[in-house]
Amino acid sequence: MQKEEYFSVAAAKAGMDEKTARKYRNLGKLPSEIKEPHDWRTRQDPFEEVWLEVKGKLELNPGLEAKTLFEDLQRRYPMRFQDGQLRTLQRKIKRWRALEGPPKEVYFPQRYKPGDRSQSDFTHMGELGITIAGEPFDHLLYHFVLPYSNWETGTVCFSESFESLSEGLQRALWELGGVPISHQTDRLSAAVHNGCQPEAFTRRYNALLNHYGLEGRRINAGKANENGDVEQRHHRFKRAVDQSLLLRGHRDFEDRASYEVFLKRLFEQLNLGRRQRFLEEQKVLQLLPMSRLDACKRLQLKVGPSSTIHVNHNTYSVNSRLIGEKIDVRLYADTLEIWYGQKKIETLPRLRGESGHYIQYRHIIDWLIRKPGAFENYRYRDALYPTSRFRIAYDALKKKHSDLKAGKEYLGILYLAARESELKVDEALSYLIDCGKELTADTIKAVMEEEESLLSMKEVGVSAVDLGAYDILLTQQEAA
Repeated sequence: MQKEEYFSVAAAKAGMDEKTARKYRNLGKLPSEIKEPHDWRTRQDPFEEVWLEVKGKLELNPGLEAKTLFEDLQRRYPMRFQDGQLRTLQRKIKRWRALEGPPKEVYFPQRYKPGDRSQSDFTHMGELGITIAGEPFDHLLYHFVLPYSNWETGTVCFSESFESLSEGLQRALWELGGVPISHQTDRLSAAVHNGCQPEAFTRRYNALLNHYGLEGRRINAGKANENGDVEQRHHRFKRAVDQSLLLRGHRDFEDRASYEVFLKRLFEQLNLGRRQRFLEEQKVLQLLPMSRLDACKRLQLKVGPSSTIHVNHNTYSVNSRLIGEKIDVRLYADTLEIWYGQKKIETLPRLRGESGHYIQYRHIIDWLIRKPGAFENYRYRDALYPTSRFRIAYDALKKKHSDLKAGKEYLGILYLAARESELKVDEALSYLIDCGKELTADTIKAVMEEEESLLSMKEVGVSAVDLGAYDILLTQQEAA
């Protein structure tokens, strides 16, 4: 209208009829301003008559679901409500919750200060399908995060024990190069119940915090959102691991050490993008103590007459010479150290879970060979087959001899493995089984001696290196 001399031309350029344009001009409002909101129903509400009943139940129990209430109505009013009307009730209840229902929990974003807080938690890594030498590697990760900079690191472990917590936290702090003001965790209920009395756990955990000058904080029960930074990092880190494995082309690692190197490099890569804020945190971190604490639980146990000890509801064998003696056991996250007379005499792998056993045949073979009748019904007999070939050998002996005779012959083979070489005995068994020959300690020893004599007779010759081929290669390169 400001640009055109005639009103009809202005209306045409605006894309409307002249009468319509004149109406908007006289009202002085835009079309959107005179449009009335749609607040009426286009069809009758099927739940209008029963809504007071539904509303009363919702006010009494706000957690009731719409489907539960709908099924209740169908039972009380047969043939009145059809399955297709469920969505209508769901929309009606949703509207009631938003306008009249109970207030929902509010999450308040936090403002963090550099060096003020750290968070940690355990997370399961089994869903990533990682294998070690082709075998599934079911494990956990102790995850440590600084909420201000999102700097993170982690330690592979197998249970939510105090030893795993202590080792993971101390590794993180020494890698960090300083100590934040506080350390926040969940309720640590799994660690408390994992082979540790609550009072003992609290005492050891407080000692760990005091050693590093950390203020301990715990979230409220069932409120994982209060530890939200580390919970979110769980998800993002596992997604980063999954993507890295996809780029790698496979999920198998040669050994645990190579897998831990892979995780360390990934942490370093992720932390590169947080360098600036991390440097701000480093400036205000507290100093580390002079040394670390031993991340182990110390136990004093007496070796039983079966040459075994019981640690955290699992059974371990020790050398029979220690029967009746009191030994010191240092329980770490992955291993047990056996100490006697202030000297470490052996390191055993720590078992996961409960009611397991680790029996080393070398610990008991000296007396087991003197009591061959005890072998057949020995509670931990399955642990006395070092490899599958040893089991095949015992089964073959049982087919030919009585239980006592077969046990005696097999213990002779096991004694030979303990005194000579388990690997050589295994190889000899493989040869004898393939050839269908008799399986006795004497025949195995003869095969081992024959192999040694053949090896000693072999002469290894190393041919001289011919550099002429390299010269030819150079001349061909010049010609090219």
